[in-house]
Amino acid sequence: MDGDPSLPSFLGGRLPPSFELRTVVVAPGRARVYDEAEWRDAIVVVERGLIELCCTKGRRLEIGRGQVLWLHGLPVLALYNPGREPAVLAAVSRRTAPANGDSFPAVPPSQ
Repeated sequence: MDGDPSLPSFLGGRLPPSFELRTVVVAPGRARVYDEAEWRDAIVVVERGLIELCCTKGRRLEIGRGQVLWLHGLPVLALYNPGREPAVLAAVSRRTAPANGDSFPAVPPSQ
């Protein structure tokens, strides 16, 4: 994406082979239903536009370009784009989860 180089971005960079990049586009005036599994283990950057997290109990949280977030496990119902341009989110996650279900691969203790 073009824009301010001081803002975080996952697009245009290289990732180690053990990670994958996925982009999600939300059209202007549209919402994407929140699926917790879709965001598991992903760090997300709003690359373009604006997103409102429509949360339970009617709360809304506005997330703008360059902001980094973790969407897994939040009380979110939908991701809504209130803007006039498509909102683009870039999500980086590990390609495979550890076999034992741990959040991180096992590392032997240091000696």
